[in-house]
Amino acid sequence: QVHLQESGGGSVQAGDSLTLSCTGSGDIYTNSCMGWFRQAPGKEREGLATIKDTGTTLYADSVKDRFTISRQNSDNTLYLQMNSLTPGDTAVYYCTANYFCDRLTYSKGVGSWGQGTQVTVSS
Repeated sequence: QVHLQESGGGSVQAGDSLTLSCTGSGDIYTNSCMGWFRQAPGKEREGLATIKDTGTTLYADSVKDRFTISRQNSDNTLYLQMNSLTPGDTAVYYCTANYFCDRLTYSKGVGSWGQGTQVTVSS
């Protein structure tokens, strides 16, 4: 069983930066990925980035120049540094563990998920 808890969300202005954290515990497998997804109202869950325990990353084109994913293997803590935020980044951000490493499409029933943290960007 895996428990994931996101933190760091909030309300910011366009152009601001924000760092999300996710603390994981339980059976997080070393040969799988942790990652960040987000879901805006009325939209499907969107994959943003994944990272292996080796540090290999995969980014969505929409965020690769603005967001940075990192992972602290010692305690399964995951981070997402977000820069140059825009109102289009407003969503609930979810942390996942034991997920695919080679794709960012959302697959229901795959991986473990946190409860999410709200990020709101105003213009």
